[in-house]
Amino acid sequence: MFSHIMIGSNDIERSKRFYDAVLGMLGADEALRNVSEAGQTRLFYRHDGNTFAVTEPINNQEATCANGSTIGFKCNSPEQVQEFHDVAVANGGQSIEDAPGLRSGSLGPMHLAYVRDPDGNKLCALHRAK
Repeated sequence: MFSHIMIGSNDIERSKRFYDAVLGMLGADEALRNVSEAGQTRLFYRHDGNTFAVTEPINNQEATCANGSTIGFKCNSPEQVQEFHDVAVANGGQSIEDAPGLRSGSLGPMHLAYVRDPDGNKLCALHRAK
């Protein structure tokens, strides 16, 4: 359904340090750096057929997080959910909502962790319990 997800950043080098660490622990390669014709730097992370990108806004306005939006990352185990959270916080992210752990809900039990990246984007680490 999706070809990619792209978010904005006000400090592309800070975002690179954060996402190199966080997405690297999920198995993504280091970002591919691209500079648009208009001069904005963009970072492309590829893993398992998916692309996650970070860009300086092309309209030269400040990047802002989307209120009500969450970007979820699939984890292979409950331990990887915890590691995602810990690596994110250690690299400038902020832990939000409940502590990482098992939650029950209408979609069944899941291990979840929520953080905000340095630009305020809400990220979720998720592993579906069996």
